[in-house]
Amino acid sequence: MPPGDAKPLRIGVFGGTFDPPHVGHLVTAVNVRHALDLDLMLLMVNNVPWQKVGSRPITPARDRLAMVAAAVADVDGLEAGDHEIEAGGHSFTADTLATLGAEYPGAELFTVVGDDAAAGIRTWERADEVISRSRMVVVDRPGEHVELDADVDWVRVEVPRLEVSSTDLRARWNDGRPLDYLVTDEVLAVVAERGLYASEGVA
Repeated sequence: MPPGDAKPLRIGVFGGTFDPPHVGHLVTAVNVRHALDLDLMLLMVNNVPWQKVGSRPITPARDRLAMVAAAVADVDGLEAGDHEIEAGGHSFTADTLATLGAEYPGAELFTVVGDDAAAGIRTWERADEVISRSRMVVVDRPGEHVELDADVDWVRVEVPRLEVSSTDLRARWNDGRPLDYLVTDEVLAVVAERGLYASEGVA
């Protein structure tokens, strides 16, 4: 195929605190990538997640990035995104999409969000920019469909229901309960190596 006829890259942006990243995140990323035939799914690690600041202690961004990188290292088409960490300060999806648009000219960008976040899209900082710079993807659970802003052209992707909570995982690590099959061995190795969560007061 001549270069001029090449299809534009299709890139998913799945942002989060990932504190820690767990199997629910990975199942979502893999299923959305498959459903939308994405060339790349970026698990974009928030630098300072403005919606969570002050609600609980947040693990340093570089540690969270290391966990995500370990989680996706052997997963085809998934990568850890450090764009928001490199940018510094509070993380806003609108800024991230602008950066990715410049990095991947002509790419089709897809912003992946959970149903709760999707229902509150208008509370996002510069929501109109997010919507105009990307196709909005809402992750639905089987049998459940939240009401969404009718002015947004949503793509719905159904993924398996996995009741895994990062809050619960931090508590489990803190009090010694097993995390087997909830977090990958590679992530657990990073947690142990860096001494994360062991003495945290869990919110």
